[in-house]
Amino acid sequence: MSTEAPRWPLLRDAWRLLTGHRDGEGLDENGLRQCLRVAGGGALGFLVSQLMNWNYGVFFTVFPMFLLGLVPVLNGHVVRQFLGNVLVNCVEVSLVVGLTRHMPVVMTGLVFALFYTRFRLMARGPLFLFGANGVLTLSILFHFASYPSIDLADLLTCNLVASVLAVAIAALMYVVFPDREPRRPPPRPSKSAARIRHETLIGAVTATLSFVIFQVFDLRDSLSAQMATVLILFSLGYPGARLSARKRAVGTLLGCNLALASQLLLYTQAQHFLLVLVVYWLGLMVFARVHVLEGAGSGVGFGGLTTLGILFGQSLSPNQDLIYSALYRFSSMSVALVATLVLMALLDRLLNVWAPTRAIE
Repeated sequence: MSTEAPRWPLLRDAWRLLTGHRDGEGLDENGLRQCLRVAGGGALGFLVSQLMNWNYGVFFTVFPMFLLGLVPVLNGHVVRQFLGNVLVNCVEVSLVVGLTRHMPVVMTGLVFALFYTRFRLMARGPLFLFGANGVLTLSILFHFASYPSIDLADLLTCNLVASVLAVAIAALMYVVFPDREPRRPPPRPSKSAARIRHETLIGAVTATLSFVIFQVFDLRDSLSAQMATVLILFSLGYPGARLSARKRAVGTLLGCNLALASQLLLYTQAQHFLLVLVVYWLGLMVFARVHVLEGAGSGVGFGGLTTLGILFGQSLSPNQDLIYSALYRFSSMSVALVATLVLMALLDRLLNVWAPTRAIE
């Protein structure tokens, strides 16, 4: 088996992260413990959702990864933002969908207003987690809740239970695998009012148009693509989103391939749940290591983590074809990312024309 690294830059970097060759760098004590927290939390969420046979397994697999992978520490401020957002989301989705489902134009306007408030919180900084989790969760909830066949109460209940469970799992993981050294909070960049408006508008408009497109074309099975279009918006601007989209695509490609390998191993053994859980945990550990070594937000590692979470949470059983699911998710995600980047490039150029919304300082 050849150990030569791929020629393409992003794939080459991902190869080095996967194989441990990255200019001599490796995991420190805190990094190793974060890997164990992310993999253990994701596997525990998957275990509980499968044992309880709850619907919307993606909530239970992705939320612990989000909380343990993208947030450097777990404290009262983080927990209040995470759970407070869930309660607010339930009220918002219930009112908007319940009152305006039959008025798509009005519903779209309200969705834009909610996205605008979340992206403004993200652009300002102190409540970034509240805004980011709100954007991700609202985009998924609004998409599913807008279909008449969906049980809205069951959807919101699963979201609420998964969020509370994610906090409990995260707390348990920090008790079992605490950091050796205290982590320093990331620096907060200083932004002008014009840049805040630029980042808020480009995020809100893109997220709203993503919601509209997924509604118009009835893409209820393209959850990975929808999440990808939202996650790259966390970089708050077109230049960061362009790099994030490339990393997300590589992570999804690697995640799909690992999921396909798991299908070949487990397709006839899916009834042995312990074996499924072990293989899933090993896959999470691989991508958790990549995520920690990257030192970035939604990059290659986190893309692989969420891809595994979605595929295992929704498609791993003898009666479902994970191969089709993986190929469909990667192809739909690629199309969605390209379309999102084109839209963001146009919005970025348009907003930079006027001084009140200019990001260039």
